[in-house]
Amino acid sequence: MENFEFFNPVKIIFGKGQIAKLRGELPEGARLLVTYGGGSIKRNGVYDQVMAALEGRTVSEFSGIEPNPTYETLMKAAEMVKREGISFLLAVGGGSVLDGTKFIAAAARFEGEPWDILAKNAPVNAAVPLGAVLTLPATGSEMNCFAVISRAGTQEKFPFASPFVYPKFSIIDPAVTFTLPARQVGNGIVDAFAHVLEQYLTYPANAPLQDRFAESILLTLIEEGPKTLAHPTDYDARANLCWCASMALNGLIGLGVPQDWTTHMIGHELTALCGLDHAQTLAVVFPGTLAERKQAKRAKLLQYAERVWGLRAGSEDEKIDQAIERTGAFFESVGVKTRLKDYGLAPDVVQSVSQRLAARGWTTLGERHDIGPKEVEAILSHSL
Repeated sequence: MENFEFFNPVKIIFGKGQIAKLRGELPEGARLLVTYGGGSIKRNGVYDQVMAALEGRTVSEFSGIEPNPTYETLMKAAEMVKREGISFLLAVGGGSVLDGTKFIAAAARFEGEPWDILAKNAPVNAAVPLGAVLTLPATGSEMNCFAVISRAGTQEKFPFASPFVYPKFSIIDPAVTFTLPARQVGNGIVDAFAHVLEQYLTYPANAPLQDRFAESILLTLIEEGPKTLAHPTDYDARANLCWCASMALNGLIGLGVPQDWTTHMIGHELTALCGLDHAQTLAVVFPGTLAERKQAKRAKLLQYAERVWGLRAGSEDEKIDQAIERTGAFFESVGVKTRLKDYGLAPDVVQSVSQRLAARGWTTLGERHDIGPKEVEAILSHSL
């Protein structure tokens, strides 16, 4: 097991009716900015619950944060924070709203050009404190310090991380996710599953506890994910999905083990270029990543085949191939397609993505730092 440090200060308030506890989590006298997306929280009743809990507080609102939050939109909010003296941010929504709010928090306190946080990995030394009310289980942003932001004007999408943008608290009421469209639920299942695979399907590091944590999340997603689609108001299934998504990327399963993230980096380019949902890009790319990296990931793929998919018959190669096939089939089974053509994309996008990564010097991706432009093209070729 590799050396590691672990710090996760996020307070999780989980369960039915927990939005009512919001008032007690906010600092007294804070000037609040509630951030959200396209208005679904007003249709499903979450907005009313939040505002009831905030009654008597000084509250401003910023809406319109996109599914792939853009720098252009978020900078408007950052300026609003500075102009109005906002002292606490409350993100109400899914991972995009949470990611966007983390960037707002950092940008509003950043000295210099905020784009450098994303494009140049400029360090974040301060941020406006924030909390979250989650409405979509997927990214795990409610329990980590990561965010991914797009810039529409340049068709770029970059991640950043800072301990200053950990939410002070996150409220997760699975019942408020009952009205989500099936597409968003399926995306959330794939997103959480892919987060686990990026940390688990690398090479052995003699970390059996982390491996079994990861496998338990994968198995639970396989069991509970389809239930949430078949029975949208099944509280227990939805609660399990919500907790899986949080646990998939809160740092726990990645402690002391190598991580990959190749699929995510390729996927970000597909989103920036073509506008695909984040989870759609993961479903497109992941089977190809596993197919191309069969030898580098051989030991863990065999473990994955046997422990997660229960594949024990046949040769090692047969079990690995079946595990990769079942991964893609699972994505398809929750409604997320795995081929570029399913999204109307032409084969030339393969070279475009490879060239964009190479132009940035991102030519040593993967847990072994050996994935360059040629390997990226081979990975994406599996999805044609």
